[in-house]
Amino acid sequence: MDPQLSLFHALADPTRLRIVNAMRSGECAVGDIVESMDIHQSGVSRHLRILSEAGIVRMRPDGQKRLYSLRKEAFDQLDAWVAAYRSQWEARLDRFGVALEKRRTTIDPGPQENSQ
Repeated sequence: MDPQLSLFHALADPTRLRIVNAMRSGECAVGDIVESMDIHQSGVSRHLRILSEAGIVRMRPDGQKRLYSLRKEAFDQLDAWVAAYRSQWEARLDRFGVALEKRRTTIDPGPQENSQ
């Protein structure tokens, strides 16, 4: 599967997106994530595996614990994808703004002086 498609597919699941949001503050143990979610440890572990396979999280063993953190590279990929569309839409919106301004000045040419 295309890595970018895998990234979007992984984040499309609402539970996985909630897990990613819970991890924004930094490295988390599975137990910490379980406490903040409304699912069992096995479900959190399954979602973390999918997020890991998509390159969104990384796991670091620490004794008996497994600590998970977000991978910057995945979010750099998302940002690059959005940036391509952002520049396209900004250019379109700029042209739209110019057209609106031109129309406004055509319809309302400005204040007129009273001739007496």
